[in-house]
Amino acid sequence: LAGGRRRSRRRGAGSGLAHARAAASGRWSLWAPPDGGRVPDRVELWARQLLRRYGVVFRELLARETVAPPWRDLVEVYRRWEAQGEVRGGRFVAGTVGEQFALPEAVPMLREVRRAPPDQEVVVVGAADPLNLVGILLPGERVPPQVGMAVAYRNGAVVGAGPRGALVRRLTGAPGR
Repeated sequence: LAGGRRRSRRRGAGSGLAHARAAASGRWSLWAPPDGGRVPDRVELWARQLLRRYGVVFRELLARETVAPPWRDLVEVYRRWEAQGEVRGGRFVAGTVGEQFALPEAVPMLREVRRAPPDQEVVVVGAADPLNLVGILLPGERVPPQVGMAVAYRNGAVVGAGPRGALVRRLTGAPGR
């Protein structure tokens, strides 16, 4: 008796053991990935993302990807996928050195673009867009990926870069404010 009350101590009470047993019980199921049991690693996920983003991947494209795995790790995945027939290896982009890998559906698109007549349409993209390859793949000084900055292209060539509003006014011939 301690202070007029009787203390009883059950087995596991207060030790957290009973709580741990209760938390471990309940419904559960074994999760299996959709591709037959193999969970893709971080490098494979990056390799797939880069292919979907660009269609063709080569070392120079990683200049904008600050958190991507090193090229040596990515190229192992691409070589394995090439051997399995998932991607095509070859020389798709002129002016670059080293291995290049493309999605199978990107190869006919590249041929089609090469054969297409010149187009006068101007495409303006934000400087933070992955298509901003000025100074990496395309000639010119790099355009920093900042809010409000843009790059304009005509037939794949850079025709201007700078603050979006000023760039659009210059391209359309609209007077400034």
